[in-house]
Amino acid sequence: MSFCDIIKRYPRQQVMEQIAAASGAEVERALARERITINDLPLLLSPAALPYLEQMAQKANRITKMRFGNIVQLYTPMYLSNECSNGCKYCGFNASNRIPRTTLTLEEIKHEAQLIHDYGFRSILLLTGEHPKLADNKYLVAAVEAIKPLFASISIEVYPMETAGYAQMVAAGVDGLTVYQETYDRQLYAELHPYGKKSDYDWRLQAPDRAGAAGLRRIGIGALLGLGEFASEAFYTGLHAWYLARTYWRSQVSVSFPRIRPANGGFEPLHHISDKQLAQMVCAMRLLIPDAGLFLSTRESAELRDGLMPLGITHMSAGSCTAPGGHSHKEESTEQFTIDDDRTPEQISAVIRAKGFEAVWKDWDSAFLNADVG
Repeated sequence: MSFCDIIKRYPRQQVMEQIAAASGAEVERALARERITINDLPLLLSPAALPYLEQMAQKANRITKMRFGNIVQLYTPMYLSNECSNGCKYCGFNASNRIPRTTLTLEEIKHEAQLIHDYGFRSILLLTGEHPKLADNKYLVAAVEAIKPLFASISIEVYPMETAGYAQMVAAGVDGLTVYQETYDRQLYAELHPYGKKSDYDWRLQAPDRAGAAGLRRIGIGALLGLGEFASEAFYTGLHAWYLARTYWRSQVSVSFPRIRPANGGFEPLHHISDKQLAQMVCAMRLLIPDAGLFLSTRESAELRDGLMPLGITHMSAGSCTAPGGHSHKEESTEQFTIDDDRTPEQISAVIRAKGFEAVWKDWDSAFLNADVG
């Protein structure tokens, strides 16, 4: 059984009707419970829950402090390639877009990684476009092995692999995976992914299952907010994370909250996702899965990121560049999308401390397993 089987038990129309029919009294009863269940999630994501957002935020804050303390872990993305064979209509790396294409050499990867290490980061996320022939497993293994001495934690956000491929990544030194479903609406997914391997909805949906079976220590998911309707996408994201946490209990499950940003191609969001809705989703995820890592990227503004931090965020990116070689040659790079929070890592770290949190640059769990990382 995989999540493809689970999601069929929650028809979209039925879920949307539950969300629309939710009442304030039902939301109050859900929030009064010691532990939120998956059946409560439609209530917490409903319009009826918005007047209770402050109550949700306070509860989310208490849970986060109990489970994680006052720690916010910093990481940064490093793009290895913008080559892509997919036709995702919303992405700047879309194969149909006429942009300069780059795949970093091993020496360029080492140089970028050293710069990131010198900033102070010990947790890194490696990303590529989805072109397995030009940036394949062999290429990724070489990249990971080359930079492993510099980092306590290496995660990847690349094309979905077979279980054996993920096991190969684990053996090379990868401990985390991020794979966004983009949208859980099957029909909309088909419209937005007209060609390429990524057009296979089920193959992508099952990727976290394959990663869990391969033994990856962290599995991250998310929907690209602004494609589908907010409540629907938020519910299925939560359902997916809840399923993964119960099924692959040896792995830590994390949820990201990416909203669409301007990119090459000029795609406009199909649905507006407000700041209040984003806060509602963050709180709901924390209440549903107390031990989940919650990631917030530099897609969001500095003001919003600072405001959402106490609601349950455990990981924040900093110093982000969304193009291959972006840390070395920012002015020459073609970005996947534009970032909003362009503060330096030091500035973000200072804000975290000012809010009473501790900015952590190293994944200590991984550090215990890899004592040579300095």
